[in-house]
Amino acid sequence: MSTRPPTSTTTTFAPVANAAEAEALVAHFTDIMDKLIAVVEQETELVRAGRLAAATALAETKSDLTRLYMADVLRLQTSRPLLARFAAETLTALRQRHEKFQSLLQVNQTVLATAHAVSEGIVRGVSEELARKQAPQTYGASGRANAPARSGAAPLAVSRSL
Repeated sequence: MSTRPPTSTTTTFAPVANAAEAEALVAHFTDIMDKLIAVVEQETELVRAGRLAAATALAETKSDLTRLYMADVLRLQTSRPLLARFAAETLTALRQRHEKFQSLLQVNQTVLATAHAVSEGIVRGVSEELARKQAPQTYGASGRANAPARSGAAPLAVSRSL
């Protein structure tokens, strides 16, 4: 029997009630966005440099900041009418910062996808070469060498500790 209280899958975010809350929310959101930008930029540079283990170490920090970022985004969306009244010029500045952040995320996603594709290509190439070397060298009826059967390939084990 579990002693944990039941959790709801949906969370509601209370809108800001006054100008002070609006300023605090915007300040918190800006701080979280700055920290997340720094982590994303660092991750991008590490992946570009091929330092994947160091980039992986940022995953927990990035996840925590992303969770806080999304919570603030949802609260900002809930508070949009009041923010427009309390801090209209700040809201415009936030939108511009968010657009720049989106372009940074696009670059990050491109770098990560490229690294993934390259590493997948390397692993597939190694696997195919091992399968080719382990397959018996036979000739078919036409006199050409038979290609190794895919089902006969030995599994490939990769050590992540290196």
